[in-house]
Amino acid sequence: MQLKIMPKKKRLSAGRVPLILFLCQMISALDVPLDLVQPPTIIQQSPKDYIIDPRENIVIQCEAKGKPPPSFSWTRNGTHFDIDKDPLVTMKTGSGTLVINIMSEGKAETYEGVYQCTARNERGAAISNNIVVRPSRSPLWTKEKLEPITLRSGQSLVLPCRPPIGLPPAIIFWMDNSFQRLPQSERVSQGLNGDLYFSNVLPEDSREDYICYARFNHTQTIQQKQPISVKVILVDELNDTIAANLSDTEVYGAKSNRERPPTFLTPEGNASNKEELRGNVLSLECIAEGLPTPIIYWIKEDGTLPINRTFYRNFQKTLQIIQVSEADSGKYQCIAKNALGVIHHTISVTVKAAPYWIMAPQNLVLSPGEDGALICRANGNPKPRISWLSNGVPIEIAPDDPSRKISGDTIIFSSVQERSSAVYQCNASNEYGYLLGNAFVNVLAEPPRILTSANTLYQVIANRPALLDCAFFGSPLPTIEWFKGTKGSALREDTYVLHENGTLEIPVAQKDSTGTYTCVARNKLGMAKNEVHLEIKDPTRIIKQPEYAVVQRGSTVSFECKVKHDHTLIPTVIWLKDNGELPSDGRFTIDKDHLVVADVSDNDGGTYTCVANTTLDNVSASAVLSVVDVPNPPFDLELTDQLDKSVQLSWTPGDDNNSPITKFIIEYEDAMHEAGLWRHQTEVPGTQTTAQLKLSPYVNYSFRVMAENSLGRSLPSEASEQYLTKAAEPDKNPMTVEGLGSEPDNLVITWQPLNGFESNGPGLQYKVSWRQKDGDDEWTSVVVANVSKYIVSGTPTFVPYLIKVQALNDVGFAPEPAVVMGHSGEDLPMVAPGNVHVTVVNSTLAEVHWDPVPLKSVRGHLQGYRIYYWTDQNSSKRNRRHIEKKILTFQGSKTHGMLPGLEPFSHYTLNIRVINGKGEGPASPDRVFHTPEGVPSAPSSLKIVNPTLDSLTLEWDPPSHPNGILTEYTLKYQPINSTHELGPLVDLKIPANKTRWTLKNLNFSTRYKFYFYAQTSAGSGSQITEEAVTTVDEGKMVNPRISKLTVAAAETYANISWEYEGPEHVNFYVEYGVAGSKEEWRKEIVNGSRSFFGLKGLMPGTAYKVRVGAEGDSGFVSSEDVFETGPAMASRQVDIATQGWFIGLMCAVALLILILLIVCFIRRNKGGKYPVKEKEDAHADPEIQPMKEDDGTFGEYSDAEDHKPLKKGSRTPSDRTVKKEDSDDSLVDYGEGVNGQFNEDGSFIGQYSGKKEKEPAEGNESSEAPSPVNAMNSFV
Repeated sequence: MQLKIMPKKKRLSAGRVPLILFLCQMISALDVPLDLVQPPTIIQQSPKDYIIDPRENIVIQCEAKGKPPPSFSWTRNGTHFDIDKDPLVTMKTGSGTLVINIMSEGKAETYEGVYQCTARNERGAAISNNIVVRPSRSPLWTKEKLEPITLRSGQSLVLPCRPPIGLPPAIIFWMDNSFQRLPQSERVSQGLNGDLYFSNVLPEDSREDYICYARFNHTQTIQQKQPISVKVILVDELNDTIAANLSDTEVYGAKSNRERPPTFLTPEGNASNKEELRGNVLSLECIAEGLPTPIIYWIKEDGTLPINRTFYRNFQKTLQIIQVSEADSGKYQCIAKNALGVIHHTISVTVKAAPYWIMAPQNLVLSPGEDGALICRANGNPKPRISWLSNGVPIEIAPDDPSRKISGDTIIFSSVQERSSAVYQCNASNEYGYLLGNAFVNVLAEPPRILTSANTLYQVIANRPALLDCAFFGSPLPTIEWFKGTKGSALREDTYVLHENGTLEIPVAQKDSTGTYTCVARNKLGMAKNEVHLEIKDPTRIIKQPEYAVVQRGSTVSFECKVKHDHTLIPTVIWLKDNGELPSDGRFTIDKDHLVVADVSDNDGGTYTCVANTTLDNVSASAVLSVVDVPNPPFDLELTDQLDKSVQLSWTPGDDNNSPITKFIIEYEDAMHEAGLWRHQTEVPGTQTTAQLKLSPYVNYSFRVMAENSLGRSLPSEASEQYLTKAAEPDKNPMTVEGLGSEPDNLVITWQPLNGFESNGPGLQYKVSWRQKDGDDEWTSVVVANVSKYIVSGTPTFVPYLIKVQALNDVGFAPEPAVVMGHSGEDLPMVAPGNVHVTVVNSTLAEVHWDPVPLKSVRGHLQGYRIYYWTDQNSSKRNRRHIEKKILTFQGSKTHGMLPGLEPFSHYTLNIRVINGKGEGPASPDRVFHTPEGVPSAPSSLKIVNPTLDSLTLEWDPPSHPNGILTEYTLKYQPINSTHELGPLVDLKIPANKTRWTLKNLNFSTRYKFYFYAQTSAGSGSQITEEAVTTVDEGKMVNPRISKLTVAAAETYANISWEYEGPEHVNFYVEYGVAGSKEEWRKEIVNGSRSFFGLKGLMPGTAYKVRVGAEGDSGFVSSEDVFETGPAMASRQVDIATQGWFIGLMCAVALLILILLIVCFIRRNKGGKYPVKEKEDAHADPEIQPMKEDDGTFGEYSDAEDHKPLKKGSRTPSDRTVKKEDSDDSLVDYGEGVNGQFNEDGSFIGQYSGKKEKEPAEGNESSEAPSPVNAMNSFV
């Protein structure tokens, strides 16, 4: 079915509140088009109460529309205002607005009055409100003499303002002569009437410039009252003042300055009434006096205060309720309270209401013969009276119209005709105001018309409502139908919503809602239609939202906001801080998806919002930034409860900087003893702001507090006031008391003195007492000061003493001290250990035993026994010139010990001494012992001299530590081949008296490794090794030489070849680098004994240096050569591929290749054995063996005559083919100055030239077609 909108049928469902504003705007567009005949409509007018600036021209607005255009007229104070008779008054062209020119002449007061505008055409007349025009006034204060006010401290005071009555009323404020606002508080505040109220006065309220100012905003003027002088004095001062100046000064008030309960300064009494109009702000005020200053509270007796509309001003002395309504009527109570009492005042509030619309009359368009109604409903308190006018004339005296009937607030029309057109006015009035509403009845016969523009494009975000406009007009009211698509498929009622104004609503638009929609309007006079288009866009989404961040002050923070949007929409992303703009600070930078804040400060904390806007939607995401830091220092330190040994410290915490304070650290300074040095006192939890501190006597304390949170510790607070505690006797004695003698006949008593903080008073001294432990002597005492030791002389040697040290000061003694034991001075021991004997364990270890000495003979603290031992001589060395004695000490009372690390085969002497704190006693008699033989050390040296073809001579030095008698030497040796493999081992015994030995019958030109060590009866010693080479047979030797170094270079490859003469089985290496550079040579090892190598990975067009060397003892290197890689092959091909000569040459080369292939094929079929094959069979390289014939690969061969190995691409028998090897080395060859060529992977394509003959090479493979030069080189 098709969806239709029938006249008067509403389809705006309940619950579609978000669309109401939009739809109301659309409904207003359904007014009669201006090209059709219609009565006038007032569209703009001045306010009812119009206050003008007397310094400017008066402009009274009245604008209206209609067809034909309306004419305008005015009344003033109820009578016709003839503007033509007043030269100062003009009316704007095409408008009813009046302009009264009072700037040139005339006064504003002349034009005060009530004005009303009438707009009229052939269809009716509309009228404006009654506009009351009044000029603003800002009168001066009347002259008055203000007497100075003198009053006692604590009295109440009201300074009257009483501003002149202006239009509109003035704004009141109090300032001083310097135009600085006077501070206000719970004690001092300004009332709603402008007076300044003091609940009680203080001496600091005394001043001579209390000035009330009145600001008249309309004229932008400020008027000033005469200054008021106030002097507040104390009671004693008042008595003197009254006696001296009573005749000249009035004393204000008579109330006592003593504390008193509250009383109200305003309003007076216990109850009052207040009336307010609906929609205004209800302001209730209570100001009380009293001492101490009262606090004000508010309640509503018969209900609760509205939460969202209630505000407290002026330190809770004023209660304000905005948008007051009849429901706010009732009794409100203010309560004033201080420590001495409570008082109440009840304010009865009545809310009246000027008329307000319930249903204002609406324009009515009817076709001839139709019925209709105008409804005018209003409310107010009291209930307003409704009256009707027709074309500005009371309907009772207006021309009669048989089609209308009046029924209270409704006019009913039936079977209207064109003459029924008119403008009706509804007036609703009561004692507080009036409402005037114009509504016309326009009788028209018009076919439908669509007012919405054709082909309008609507763009809507997916999953949101889509509203397609179809504003229409027609009389009678047309019906509306909607279709989708070109085929005219009807829209279903269960999917779409059609509104009364023609709008089609798609509640949840989807992608498939995109398309063309057609609106059709029909009435009995015709039909109209219009197409609109709908596009559905993807919603904008924030796929990466900013995240909550906690950063420390001074650091950098970054918020990320990544937006995904429809590709046809261009989003703009802005960042907000606390819903406002970002600070204009260079620390804030926006880079693509990030907001970065550098050097974060406390003010940067807050909510950061990323807002992504498109033309159709916007999304936002927020994150909170918490700026944290160490706390601010505490402040306001105060000392209370000051006792002799304790005090209470309180403080106010500083800002915790968004990180809770975990603890407070309290430190103290002793200004008397350690000024400038702060020491730890105690710590308290972060929730505590007081601490009871224990104090020491006779200390001049100052305290400071530091706060600590998870980020660290704050700076210290300011120091508290100083607090000096009383002196007292010391409560502790010196610590670490000791008694030790420095000489055999004295006792040195030492202690750790008390510091100034511990002295507890002036005159700190020490009482030092001592007596022998084992005697019956009385205590001997002395009192000393400013020292930490005392020496008692004439004591027996090493006698135990009892010692004590007691502190005292001018107040008294410390508690009885603890007794410690000490000893008088020690002397050297008198007796040596006896019965010393030695047991040899092995060649390097011996055990010593001895008898202890009597303790009395020690004459001191026994610290242990000390053994001195040394070697006298041994079997292999003479006596040393200087005997080195070794010392080994055994702690305590041990009577045996081990002597490690002895030398084998040696004579040792030792003695033992007892030791105490003074030193060593006498030595015991020397005891001699011997160590047995051990294994020798390695021979001191080994060298090989006089090498010959088959012999080597060895020379050596005996071991530096034979550790016994050498019995023989052992020599072991074995050959080493070129691959560093070891041959069979030969073992040879040599007499101990030999230091030279010649080995014969060795292989020539062979390397040998030698192992050599000595032996005693205890066994074999450590070995020494050496290597040497026998000389080469001069009859067979060829001087090693690398010659004919040749390089064939391409773009990134170079093939190096050379000739070698010398011994077989050498290993070659190639070194290369960029010519002219200082970089180190790069080294590549050549696989096997081949004499060619391919370098890869070179840079095109670069000069390189190269040389070849042989590894091993030969150590010879070829001469250095320089080559240059060629430019890129691709560029050369591009250069010549398009040339005509190149194409011709290719044809010629192709023909030549064909001929050469035929010749090659003939020669190959002849077979035969080449001379080189015989040598290949005889001298095959042992490391690179030729492969089987059937696998198609080949080995490497050398020419016995010139020692030049053959390379890849060399001659092969006719039944073989040549293929690339798997080796990385590419073949290079040279001959007769022809440069080799390379295929794509760097392998060589060229020829080989021997010394005796040239033979063709076959089987060269390439990944690309051979160039002409390649072909020539392959077959020359």
